[in-house]
Amino acid sequence: MDFKTDYLSKLNPMQQKAVTHKDGPLLILAGAGSGKTSTMTHRIAYLIQEEGVSPYQILAVTFTNKAAREMRERVEDLIGACENIWILTFHSACLRILRMYADRIGYDKNFVIYDPTDQKTLINSCMKELNINSKEYQPSYVLSIISDCKEKDISPEEFEAESSNNFKYKVIAQLYKSYEKKLRANNAMDFDDLILKTVHLFEKDKEVLQHFQNRFRYIMVDEYQDTNHMQYRFIKMLAQAHNNICVVGDDDQCIYEWRGADITNILNFEKDFRNSKVVKLEQNYRSHANILAAAHSVIKNNKGRKPKKLWTDKEEGDKIQYFRADDDKEEARFIAVEIERLKAKGRKYSDFAILYRTNVQSRPFEEAFTRRGIPYRVLAGFRYYDRKEVKDLLAYMRLVQNPSDNLSLERIINEPKRGIGPKTIEKIRALASLKNSSLFEVLADRDVIMGLPKNAAEKVWDMVELITQLSSEKDNLRVSDIYDSLLVRTGYLKALEEQKTIEAEGRIENLLEFKSIIYDYEKEKQDNNEMGSLEEFMESIALMAEVDNHDESEDAVVLMTLHSAKGLEFPVVFIPGMEEGLFPSWRAKQKPDGIEEERRLCYVGMTRAMERLYLTSAVYRTMYGRTDYTLESTFLHELDKSLVEGDPIYSTEKFDRYSLFDDVDYDSSIFRPFDTMREVKKKSSPQSINVEAGDMVYHKKFGQGKVLEVDGNTARIDFDSVGTKKLALDIAPLEKI
Repeated sequence: MDFKTDYLSKLNPMQQKAVTHKDGPLLILAGAGSGKTSTMTHRIAYLIQEEGVSPYQILAVTFTNKAAREMRERVEDLIGACENIWILTFHSACLRILRMYADRIGYDKNFVIYDPTDQKTLINSCMKELNINSKEYQPSYVLSIISDCKEKDISPEEFEAESSNNFKYKVIAQLYKSYEKKLRANNAMDFDDLILKTVHLFEKDKEVLQHFQNRFRYIMVDEYQDTNHMQYRFIKMLAQAHNNICVVGDDDQCIYEWRGADITNILNFEKDFRNSKVVKLEQNYRSHANILAAAHSVIKNNKGRKPKKLWTDKEEGDKIQYFRADDDKEEARFIAVEIERLKAKGRKYSDFAILYRTNVQSRPFEEAFTRRGIPYRVLAGFRYYDRKEVKDLLAYMRLVQNPSDNLSLERIINEPKRGIGPKTIEKIRALASLKNSSLFEVLADRDVIMGLPKNAAEKVWDMVELITQLSSEKDNLRVSDIYDSLLVRTGYLKALEEQKTIEAEGRIENLLEFKSIIYDYEKEKQDNNEMGSLEEFMESIALMAEVDNHDESEDAVVLMTLHSAKGLEFPVVFIPGMEEGLFPSWRAKQKPDGIEEERRLCYVGMTRAMERLYLTSAVYRTMYGRTDYTLESTFLHELDKSLVEGDPIYSTEKFDRYSLFDDVDYDSSIFRPFDTMREVKKKSSPQSINVEAGDMVYHKKFGQGKVLEVDGNTARIDFDSVGTKKLALDIAPLEKI
């Protein structure tokens, strides 16, 4: 059997059709579990092996490091090593381009990347300089507005012009200006900048654009439904020369509109790229038939989707199990007991995943699992790289990479203690502004150092000399050499050792673990006969996402949000919290297409299950310090009831009956005890909400707002939609966020 025949025999007919398509635009609509990664990797291998396309001419982009790594490994398993091919995330690809040509748009090529923690520090600095109250303008909210502007390519000046009639946005526009100015002064970019600045580079420098257009004659994009406006422009500009673009995605799995994903990119692909060929991958290799049918019974209710339906030749399998608990604690107990029951039948703990709508739902499960001795792992926001001691050493390393990084210098100038107080830092900052130079350049002036208190002067000068030395020699040193020098010669390690506390010991352990990460990086480079660099190592850390750290070999139950579960699969999946206001969330109802995106999220969650799927809800749920009665989710009512067993899912009519709490007869086999309903009515009656200045609240009519002042039973609240209102707390339909 020749290579070509053997190559294609492993694929189904529609996959073969996609793989053998060479020239012209191609849209692959790949449903959940339909083998899209296999199709993409086989197509890349086919272009190289059968069509004679040079790996140098291929660009494949995706969203996570894990997906890019897996794609490269699978291509190389098929045809051997491909050194010149670019299989990268969007951010990594743009970063690589900017490292070559950032000087053409006014940046040094050794610019640093600021992560969300750095961004928050920077925006706080802007607020302080502009005398803006961070309680009235929360940094996370301001940064979300700035990010949204960058995703839409709206400059600070354009945003200011558009905000002339909105006082709050005019203030944010000033912060946006200051933030951008500081980024530029620090020779730094945030994650949004990586794509935005690359597009600007292409627009400004046609020579650079033509270079990459000529290089990347064949472009492939994974998860195209999740691309935002700037990612779309980046890809379209590269593809317009040769039009050989292949995108793979599923409009039913577009779940990131809240962070900029634009579903119209995939829905309008055939309009954007004329004479496109469309291939649908509808055969699912992951889930049993009942799971697919149930998921389809939900997603088919979306109007903004391309017609398709997944099918499988697997067995029907178990029906979907539904459990309606009395409260969230019973919900957690039920799931814990089910895990133990299935574990006793031969399952591993790692076979189980609990996928919830919001991170706060994890607490009852963590408590239940701890009591029962069930090992678990939470994939959540606090990363190893966000720990203080790790951030401190990363700041030192970034300063070696780029001494102009004021943010990193301010973080570590007094870590460990060097006798530098806020007033001294403010003087140094003022002098740097006067000289139009970086803080490090000011401190590198011996005369400035001599003006500091004697003890502080010696310590700061030692630090400046060390950074200067390492920075000048960084290309000649291993990353581990630089790290060791910083850890020891800055006195950071010694300061921790002298504390002699359990906490300090834990911090030291984290720093030693970080050294093992560096060694792993250097070993990988050595195995590939490559020379590592400080810049490359720092990029790999900056671009790492928490979901990339999911260790499938660890025997523990995985707890994670539905958004984080995208691209993963588990034999047994539990989706708790199937309740109105939680899933779908109350915020979704405030947006025109909000429910459709929530429905896609439900579809994604259901199709993570390979063999068994559980859906659960609770009559009472305690969240954010209050207990509320719940109604079952819209998505439960959309399920094909013939595919579900367990507790009954109440009809809409029955919901209406007992939500009114009328004194009428009822079927005791369907409804909860009437005295329980009475208690719910009692709890649901109006009562004064406990809020204080600074709290965020939600009003059923006015939407989200911030409490400015509380005076007895009244509160003055600033709402995004209508401005400031004075409300009586005992009757206002308010919820504390």
